[in-house]
Amino acid sequence: MTEIMLRPFRPEDTNWVVHEHGVNYARDEGFDDTFGPLVAGILADFNASHDPTREMGWIAERDGERLGCIFCVAATETTAKLRMFLLTPQSRGQGLGKRLLRTCMKFARDKGYADMTLWTHESHKAACALYAANGWQLVSSKPVHSFGMDLVEQMWTITL
Repeated sequence: MTEIMLRPFRPEDTNWVVHEHGVNYARDEGFDDTFGPLVAGILADFNASHDPTREMGWIAERDGERLGCIFCVAATETTAKLRMFLLTPQSRGQGLGKRLLRTCMKFARDKGYADMTLWTHESHKAACALYAANGWQLVSSKPVHSFGMDLVEQMWTITL
């Protein structure tokens, strides 16, 4: 088996990213079919107007099979936002999440962002543990009803 490579996101990856988010979050979290359109809208905006000098997405891939993704976008001039971080079930537990996260954070740091932020849900235990282990701080949480479920929404941040 060949090594997993991280390559830049391409517009032709859009349908895969949307599909995998919808399928994985429905199966793992019980999200309804409103989640996929949210991801599709985020990607439509990214594809239409992202600044490639300050924003980027990555696809983790082995032998042509996509295994995960992560995106860094501008929230403000000095704050980057981590978006659409996903690993397929077969790629979890191998350090790929840490590799994607660190790649995204390094990109943000190298592009001159002072800090990063992200939005997630408390139920994403493995992702939250990964964020905490890499220096991110939970700054707020609140109960919400989203994607057909009662959830606890979280905001995390890190100084780069």
